[in-house]
Amino acid sequence: MDSIIEYSPILVKGTITTIELTLASAVLALAISFIVGLARFSRYRLVRAAAICYLEFFRGTSAIVQMFFIYYVLPLMGIHFSPLTAGILACGCNLGSYGSEVVRGAIQSVNRGQHEAALALNYTTYQRYRYVLIPQAVPVMIPTFSNLLIELMKLTAVASLITISDLTFMAQIIRVQTALTLEPFLVILVIYFIIATALVQFTKLVERKFSKGRQMVSDGGR
Repeated sequence: MDSIIEYSPILVKGTITTIELTLASAVLALAISFIVGLARFSRYRLVRAAAICYLEFFRGTSAIVQMFFIYYVLPLMGIHFSPLTAGILACGCNLGSYGSEVVRGAIQSVNRGQHEAALALNYTTYQRYRYVLIPQAVPVMIPTFSNLLIELMKLTAVASLITISDLTFMAQIIRVQTALTLEPFLVILVIYFIIATALVQFTKLVERKFSKGRQMVSDGGR
């Protein structure tokens, strides 16, 4: 264990990289989730078709293959990304495809009467989604988004395969230099658990906030 303590600076660096990769990928995945999810409701067939193609491609292929393609294959076409950027793109695009189905399902779960009421008030499409449908759908999305966020955090471990210096990459360095296997991987196991717990607590806070607002609306503001 003394050897692990000696290598603690690189474990700290790996932890920071893992958190950065997780948060940046989560922001990208969230944006993609709403863009693709809402595109499924577009009145234009081409937009709907593009959204479905995106969904099926990223949901139907391996995240590791996607990551390798972005980092190793795209440079052959003249498109270059740093390891961290490639990891963010692969993780964000992959989880965004699953998130888009969460958005679509949550919006479809909104009572049909709400759609009709918005139309009766002569709301534009933007106003209908912005002020009526999305605010009611968000509380439904949060629990599933919480699960996807944890899956995203675990997915970042494979980013070490494209030389990103995350926790898994640093554990491999310690294993090679010290011939220890149990200790470094036990330490990063605990660190991953701590990060996951923090993410779960954060999403629970967000869920309580939105649920409280939803309850106030249901109670008529009383």
